[in-house]
Amino acid sequence: MTIPPFKFVKDSTITMTELVLPHHTNQLGNLLGGQLMHWIDICAALSAAKHSQRVCVTASVDSIDFHHPVKLGHVVTLSASVNRTFNTSMEVGVKVFSESFSEGIRVHTNTAYLTFVGVDADGKPQKTIELRPETKDEIRRFEDALFRREQRLKIRYSAK
Repeated sequence: MTIPPFKFVKDSTITMTELVLPHHTNQLGNLLGGQLMHWIDICAALSAAKHSQRVCVTASVDSIDFHHPVKLGHVVTLSASVNRTFNTSMEVGVKVFSESFSEGIRVHTNTAYLTFVGVDADGKPQKTIELRPETKDEIRRFEDALFRREQRLKIRYSAK
């Protein structure tokens, strides 16, 4: 396996589409938060694996913001890409959209940030591939990811 010295954000993009079925919903007919978190984790893990070319494990979930409920019968589209890489970890951002085909409405429902670590066959963390942002939005997300990482580390060290 050839490991390149760097990759671009577009090289890590993953898009998943899910249909919200009755077993995905609560008593109000809304998508269960836990089900959505499961889909977010899978989409983000695939993005991290695509970037690093190895199995990646979830190290942390910073936040998952719920902007709007997702209803039974809606189509959920999740889009993930690596925002920034560090030594062995990488931050992945996920945007979630809900779409009602019958109403012709598409809404941004959720945003999430997760940290992943690429591991070898023994589960040991491995150095990750450098990320090179290209567009203004990618550069902004790259810079914002450093701020979020600093906040995560402050919280981690203050808890000790």
